[in-house]
Amino acid sequence: MNAFTRKNITKTTLGLVASGALIFSLAACSMDSGTSTDTSSSSSSSSSEPSAASTPAASIADLSNGVDTQVAVDQSFVDAITSLGLTPGVVGTATFTDGTFSFPITGGNVDYYGPDSDVRPYVQGEIDHDGSGLSLTSADGTVVELTDFRIDPGESKLYGTVTANGAVAAEDAYLFNLWGGTLKPIQMEGSNAVLEGTTVHISPDAASLLNQTFGTDAVQDEMLVGVAKITAATE
Repeated sequence: MNAFTRKNITKTTLGLVASGALIFSLAACSMDSGTSTDTSSSSSSSSSEPSAASTPAASIADLSNGVDTQVAVDQSFVDAITSLGLTPGVVGTATFTDGTFSFPITGGNVDYYGPDSDVRPYVQGEIDHDGSGLSLTSADGTVVELTDFRIDPGESKLYGTVTANGAVAAEDAYLFNLWGGTLKPIQMEGSNAVLEGTTVHISPDAASLLNQTFGTDAVQDEMLVGVAKITAATE
């Protein structure tokens, strides 16, 4: 293989990786919270589906190669959980080490159309975390599990299944808001795109459900949970 051919292959590979990183940066953070009225990340209820002529500027068709979404828990959340007498834990393939939850990415896809397109939201798709989650256990033995997380990049929201004492209380429930105002610049680690700095907040739905389940009013809407770091394989 001559030097010219090797150079072209290398440029093409790097271009694909960069495109993947660009999509994931928008997908993972969305630069607004789920309550934002910015048209770039409007809710799915007002979305316009891509027309036949619409072609994404970049795509990641399959996110099943991972890697994970980590959340470094904020001390304010730890204090709130402690005040309620709750003990956090992990479910399935999730881990909790040195104050950080880790949830493996198991699938999904993301299309990026761009703010100048006629498609809204201009980032579409989902990022799946099947088979993992977190649990909260009270002193009286009540256990609530939040599992099978699904990130919707267009809405800047995270959904999941809620189980109370082994019984499913809600499926695909709106659990967390994601806000990317503190997002750090995209980093590449080999072929993985790394996004760090998106803050995770409890949704009004989740706050209401947790308060009702544990008989309290201490869980506040938009309570800060922690800071996310999402590492995604782009090839």
